Amino acid sequence: MIRFDAAIKLGAFTYEVAFESAAGVSLFGRSGSGKSVTIALIAGLLRPDRGVIVLDDRVLVDTEKHVFVPKHDRRVGVVYQDAQLFPHLTVRQNLMFGRWFAPRTEQAIAFGASPRLLLMDEPLAALDDERKMEVLTLIERLRDGFKVPIVYVSHSVDEVARIASPVVVFNAGHVVTAGAVDEVFGARRVQAGESRFARSSVLTGRIVGMRADYGLTEIHHPAGTIWIAGPAGSAGCEVRVVVRATDVTVSTEPPQHLSIRTVLAGKVAAIDEEDGPLAAVTIDLAGHGHIVASLTRMAVDELGLSVGRPVFALIKTVALDERGIAPAGR
Repeated sequence: MIRFDAAIKLGAFTYEVAFESAAGVSLFGRSGSGKSVTIALIAGLLRPDRGVIVLDDRVLVDTEKHVFVPKHDRRVGVVYQDAQLFPHLTVRQNLMFGRWFAPRTEQAIAFGASPRLLLMDEPLAALDDERKMEVLTLIERLRDGFKVPIVYVSHSVDEVARIASPVVVFNAGHVVTAGAVDEVFGARRVQAGESRFARSSVLTGRIVGMRADYGLTEIHHPAGTIWIAGPAGSAGCEVRVVVRATDVTVSTEPPQHLSIRTVLAGKVAAIDEEDGPLAAVTIDLAGHGHIVASLTRMAVDELGLSVGRPVFALIKTVALDERGIAPAGR
């Protein structure tokens, strides 16, 4: 469990953030929104002007009671975007260094400090997509195998969907919203103003099985069936699927004679017309979840879209990346 409530003034930047999580948590937001400041405060690299930070039953910071546990005694591991190693030590010596600060009875990991919490500050930012997928799998194994909670910082919806839930969304040093991955992404205020290429939604469904004759995985959602190319997990497993707004087509009638396989029923929840030719249409899906479609304003007008109108969200199977399918419930 982590309980965080802190405020700090850094030049012209005012930071005031509070959240709680029973295990891991993802911090999402634009660059400069305060995510890395949170990492520094938990790690003890910054001292808040006001605040309380508690990890499990141990108080790391309490400014009213003048408690500030030094960084080397917090049992917190930090992973940055670039290598942060002692240049005078070998790779093995760097790996073994942290064990000096871990009690012998708590040295669960052969190489390393056996941290009680792992802070990861956009560790995959410099990697290509293939390497990202490989490292994400290793991070998941670390989380699940050693039961190490992770505070994961990213502005990538794909990474956040795989690593941790709940999600805390930052903007300008404050929390915009927090909650489960599939509820947070798709909400209007989370990605408002983002490029249409950056907006995504996260859907949660249960794997029905695989159509081996076509190599497709069938995922049940109350709003309809989601089809994924290739294997995406075992039957009965609940998974998350990331859908980009530019990959969603909207129809006001049940579609016929189309190659698109995934058709999800819902109602228009909001229409945000942006400057220029585009609009972001948020759809509340039948059962649960939201999905955002990036459309032209011409399409919105010609389809007669309005809040409350029943619609269908159409998604091409080839647009969904099966490599990023993540088990839900983390």
